[in-house]
Amino acid sequence: MENEQNMQKNKGVEEQKDARKKRPNRNWGWVYYIFMGLLLLSLFWPKDGKNVQKDLSYTKFMSYIERGMVSELTIYDDNRAEAKIRPENYTVVFGSSQTGEDAKGSLVAAIPSVDSFTGSVNAVNEQRKSEGKMLIDVKYEKSRDIWYLLLINVVPWIVLILFFVWMSRGMGRAAGGIFGVGKAKAVLFDKDKKDKVTFKDVAGLSGAKEEVQEIVAFLKNPKKYTDLGGKIPKGVLLVGPPGTGKTLLAKAVAGEADVPFFSMSGSDFVEMFVGVGASRVRDLFRQAKEKAPAIIFIDEIDAVGRARGKNVLTGGNDERESTLNQLLTEMDGFGTNSGVIILAATNRADVLDSALLRAGRFDRQIHVELPDLQERKEIFQVHLRPLKLDKSVDINFLSKQTPGFSGADIANVCNEAALIAARNNHKKIVSQDFMDAVDRIVGGLERKNKIMTDDEKRSIAYHEAGHATISWLLRWANPLVKVTIVPRGVALGAAWYLPEERQLTNEEHILDELCSLLGGRAAEQLFLHQTSTGALNDLERATKQSRAMVAYYGMSEKLKDVSFYDSTGQYEYGFSKPFSEKTAELIDEETQAIIAKQMARAKQILGEHAEQHHQLADLLIEREVITSDDVERILGPRPWVSRGDMLIDANNKTISES
Repeated sequence: MENEQNMQKNKGVEEQKDARKKRPNRNWGWVYYIFMGLLLLSLFWPKDGKNVQKDLSYTKFMSYIERGMVSELTIYDDNRAEAKIRPENYTVVFGSSQTGEDAKGSLVAAIPSVDSFTGSVNAVNEQRKSEGKMLIDVKYEKSRDIWYLLLINVVPWIVLILFFVWMSRGMGRAAGGIFGVGKAKAVLFDKDKKDKVTFKDVAGLSGAKEEVQEIVAFLKNPKKYTDLGGKIPKGVLLVGPPGTGKTLLAKAVAGEADVPFFSMSGSDFVEMFVGVGASRVRDLFRQAKEKAPAIIFIDEIDAVGRARGKNVLTGGNDERESTLNQLLTEMDGFGTNSGVIILAATNRADVLDSALLRAGRFDRQIHVELPDLQERKEIFQVHLRPLKLDKSVDINFLSKQTPGFSGADIANVCNEAALIAARNNHKKIVSQDFMDAVDRIVGGLERKNKIMTDDEKRSIAYHEAGHATISWLLRWANPLVKVTIVPRGVALGAAWYLPEERQLTNEEHILDELCSLLGGRAAEQLFLHQTSTGALNDLERATKQSRAMVAYYGMSEKLKDVSFYDSTGQYEYGFSKPFSEKTAELIDEETQAIIAKQMARAKQILGEHAEQHHQLADLLIEREVITSDDVERILGPRPWVSRGDMLIDANNKTISES
């Protein structure tokens, strides 16, 4: 019995959907076509019904001229003449009682020739002059044939009509016609599409996939949850850095759930027209309800979902805020179990409006983080599948060499490696091609044609050797992989490190990294007795890190356990600070003190290992590129080596973590 009721209910829903599909689509463009037709008709409609033109024989035409009934003559070069009748003679010529200013009419006749007709008119004017009467005004004009008249009067209108038709069709394709500006521009991925994305196409993201799989279960079998009194979540927000696969994950949800998938960017809602954004929001939800169960995916939702009232430079009633208000209304406006689930993605969840994030709208937030070592290995396996690889390519090695890379970065590495291999005429992609691709993406294009003087080359070598020496000797500094003084991108030299993937960073970690960053400038001052602009990027990063230690992490002597970090974004557009001017001065002092202390520490370490530093610098000048093996040969094994959960020194003795 219950199955029959469900079948009847589903049948009724399908009939309603079919009726909506068969509903005629109103197109109001015909109104504009009628308007343009009337405008064109008005061109040929007599503008004044009182204007009369009459064709005469030449004899009768000359009789009117000789009797003085003509006030003006126009002679054309095609042997035609046109005469304007004096108002007082209008009744005699045209048989009308019209007089005065209302009297308008002309006579047209063919003449034997322009010269003979001109002589006849001149004779009439001479006689009238002798009698003291008004002369006939004579004008000469070129003839205007029918093609000239069409060109002047009709062609512009035809061009205007064609332009209007082209514009209306273009707007129809873009937004459903001239009246379709408020239509949603959502891309519909139908459930019957062959090349659907599934969870098998999404490598890594194991935690995020596990959470969104429940969304698929909601859409596939909602009765399982609603029978127990549960409510299907209305919205799910995917939060994570760019390139981590948020959009791909949303498409996989649609592919697995086998439901229509409406995809739209947050910036597509806002146009130059007022009210268009809100209209598109309404239309998007209307389409989704008609095809329910369905998924609405809004990418980069922070384009319309930013917190309201925080930008003091604009009013509170701007287009973006009205679009957000409509979005909030629509997310509350449909039933809980209507079968429409909203997926949204952003990398700026901190700037979203709190009303958008509350339970009942976006019930869940799924964090899509950068892949770890194992997840990078899975992503490499997906992107290496279509490539022709040499046996020297080791996926484990590539995964270790790309820390902090997103899925999009890894895809770019694989593609760049294929391009480099083709450029070098390789039959297969070798391991070195991948290393060159990583260098190309991280450091930029190698500029071997950049000409440097010997002094510049020596200064860069000492600078990079300073980084290499200190990072090798410090316990928590990132392990060195390669150093080069070949210019790449905007940098004149570069050093590659293999950072440890840790979840928690201690004060010692940051201080060692700061000391390593300042090693280049310290080497210049200590050994070359100069400072150069090559340390700009190092100083910028060191200043930001040390300032974060003071203002955010509470890691300074005078401002312990105090944080001025604003996770709500309240001071993003404001002109005030969450601390006083005295505290601001104290933050500056503490920042400078941390940098000065680490600079002195870097100089001390370099002074103790000056000979090894000079050997590294000379090797760099000679070979331009050195690796960790060269550094180990000169400086010896690293004093601190990590093996699993233990730290051991160079003599293989276990060291306490404390």
